[in-house]
Amino acid sequence: MLCAVLSGSVATVATSAQASGTLEERKQPMRFNWVACEPNCRGWVSAVGIITTDTPKDFEDFARGRQLGGATVVLDSSGGSVNDAIALGRRFRNLGLLTTVGVSVQNRSGQGARPSVAPEAYCESMCVFLLLSGKKRYVPEAAHVRVHQIWMGDRADDARGASYSAQDLMIVERDIGRLAKYTFDMGGAGDLLSLALNVPPWEDLHELDTAELKLTNLVTTDLIAEVLPQVNISAPAMADLAPKTQDRFAQGADPQPANQPAKSTKTAEAMVPTGSAATPATAPQQ
Repeated sequence: MLCAVLSGSVATVATSAQASGTLEERKQPMRFNWVACEPNCRGWVSAVGIITTDTPKDFEDFARGRQLGGATVVLDSSGGSVNDAIALGRRFRNLGLLTTVGVSVQNRSGQGARPSVAPEAYCESMCVFLLLSGKKRYVPEAAHVRVHQIWMGDRADDARGASYSAQDLMIVERDIGRLAKYTFDMGGAGDLLSLALNVPPWEDLHELDTAELKLTNLVTTDLIAEVLPQVNISAPAMADLAPKTQDRFAQGADPQPANQPAKSTKTAEAMVPTGSAATPATAPQQ
């Protein structure tokens, strides 16, 4: 398979329990939750985890009976299946969804729990192309948006030493073509593909800086209010929430729950740990 190696209250300091929970969620298949913050704001969709072959259907199940048109999706993901991310991104655009990067948290106060969005989150590999699907797109300064090549996920652990057939090369080139068409359909720039396709799976992911986020058209607004009206994103001491040394899967980590069989993906995101050597992945990854 190919992989692609927030009126709620102002965010407050996250607890260590929230930090641990966020990291564990990112290792699981993507889950969608509606975060309600009425009566002061509409709420938003929290999307956390790996994009698998089941993710588009899981989103349809989540969306059934909900009026999601024009809602905002808050992403925290290491990526996943290329083709399934493309399908999900097109569905997001059809619904006119808005996108941003962040972690939805519940802040405890004297008035109970109030939701907010913590900005130090991770959108990597195919998650970046989900971000691109938003009709409007905002990236907090503290967020990490990272890209790399798509690759055969089952050989990403030793990409240079693995063997490849003509069929493998055909699959990679086919999916690069699909990704390119999707990128332009979503209003992205060729610079996004160029930056991603220049990073092999045995190198660290490339983190897009502010200038590159604009160059690639990933960011369409600098105003959080345009995607999450009346929700303030602040970054107090968010290091405990999403440690920079653990933004990817740990070496040998199992992306599926122990009691759940692994799900195959036709194209998925590369599982390369930030700032260290590459770790295993499956199918062509980005």
